[in-house]
Amino acid sequence: MPPPLPRSGITLAALHRLAAVTLLGFASGLPLALTGQAMQAWLTVEGLDLAAIGFLSLVGLPYTFKFLWAPLMDRFECVAALGRRRGWLVLTQLVLAALLLALAAAPPKDSLRLFALLALAVAFASASQDVVVDAYRTDLLRPAERGLGASLGVMGYRLAMILSGGVALIWTDARQGGGWSWPEVYRFMAGVMVAAAGVSLLLLPRLPRAPRSPRSPSTAQAAGARAASRAAGMPGSARHDLLGFVALLAAVALGVVVSDRFAPGLARLLVGPWLEGTGLPPPLRQRWVDLAALLLGIGFTLPLAAWAARRARFETLLAGLSNYFAMPGAVAFLFFIVLYKLGDAFAGSLMTPFLLTSMAYSSAEVGVVNKVVGLWLTIGGALAGGAMMIKLGLWRSLVAFGALQLLSNLGFWWLAVGGKGSLGAAVLPAFDWGFVKLAAAMPVDGALLMVVAFENISGGMGTAAFVAFLMSLCNQRFTATQYALLSAFASVGRVWVGPLAGVLAESIGWPHFFLLSTLLAAPALVMLWWQRAPMRALEAAPAAPAVA
Repeated sequence: MPPPLPRSGITLAALHRLAAVTLLGFASGLPLALTGQAMQAWLTVEGLDLAAIGFLSLVGLPYTFKFLWAPLMDRFECVAALGRRRGWLVLTQLVLAALLLALAAAPPKDSLRLFALLALAVAFASASQDVVVDAYRTDLLRPAERGLGASLGVMGYRLAMILSGGVALIWTDARQGGGWSWPEVYRFMAGVMVAAAGVSLLLLPRLPRAPRSPRSPSTAQAAGARAASRAAGMPGSARHDLLGFVALLAAVALGVVVSDRFAPGLARLLVGPWLEGTGLPPPLRQRWVDLAALLLGIGFTLPLAAWAARRARFETLLAGLSNYFAMPGAVAFLFFIVLYKLGDAFAGSLMTPFLLTSMAYSSAEVGVVNKVVGLWLTIGGALAGGAMMIKLGLWRSLVAFGALQLLSNLGFWWLAVGGKGSLGAAVLPAFDWGFVKLAAAMPVDGALLMVVAFENISGGMGTAAFVAFLMSLCNQRFTATQYALLSAFASVGRVWVGPLAGVLAESIGWPHFFLLSTLLAAPALVMLWWQRAPMRALEAAPAAPAVA
């Protein structure tokens, strides 16, 4: 069992740390919906088909590859006076503000390619901000504060998603809300990111001092420590890191060019004959070919990028990865990280189009129930999960909350097969809070409210335990690199299932789609039982580091 929060944990310094984690969680969560569910709502209003919206979820690719440039954020200071973390925070937040303004000026219907490229750039800047936020939080919090800190970070994150993914939908409802256009929403969010940069500049506490080298209980870890020391002390190490990153980018660019040239034809040869016998309409068959081509391209590009990083001696990346993989159970942990939120991510990947088009809920109703009410329940679930972790411990919390996540997907299956209207409706009175309003009283479907409530409470609890688990795996010397690697694997489901989800939803229908998402949540629970001993070992908290 993890130790209780020490008495020193309720000091003003501890409150300052926890408040900083909450504010940074807000800054981290705001851009996610703007390249995710809010963007899906914008694209749905513009009339794009479901499969196309699914493929545009690939603008979130930077979230799955952020560990590739995270070593540069570990190795270099952006603004020396602000320290290794705060300088990068201010820079990425200001860049995000500028890119959101540019995205607001590129309507998707008129220039879809430009819109997608700008959305990709927003995701890149957002993923870079996440690298720094995750590293800062992991460095800042004492081990006994991680459960509560993870809960507060999730709370800030979800509050931001209430604004960018929920309140924004109400703003854009012409009948009930303010009648805002989507470009106006994105310009407003750019202003919020400027305010976040001001908070990062002026209000964040100092970080603990990083140890000189990682702990090395094994020969492999000792090799990682020696590599880290060389990276910190050799005059050429900075040049190696920069050249390594350039080589890695060049390898990725080459992989993309080669894949674009050859993968579609190869995919047609491999899956075309099978698709001819399925009876699917030609546009949907082409989507399956596109998906196969995407997987072939990834299978070629990733090994090429790994080879380039090794050949160019990208030392901070290699040392951080070597240190992580020297830990017992490291590879199994990565598989678990992918699987734990996979069913949840699969069910939620196209939730906004499902509710707006298939279920025919209004924009305001989706904004109020699925985004505002639902995300508040997620915050409640995260806080409850953090409190329960003090009693349950990490492993038992992951088991209990993971089982609840699995069951929550069945609620959307029930809604899809005829649950709408079966529980009556609650009437939400008109209100005007200044920043958001409902022009008239609005009925809210009781079935939607119940399903969303269960899904968000269980998801919030699972996320709190999951974030605490990720923090427990990181060595402070390589926090940005290692947490970026772990969270990149965690985002695999959220990003990569989008194209498959869109094609599957059109191919098999929503009820079967949600049953499949439930089945995909089961393997993580099996892995939890299989890995219970090493996961329980993570609950032993090391001594808190000294403060710089």
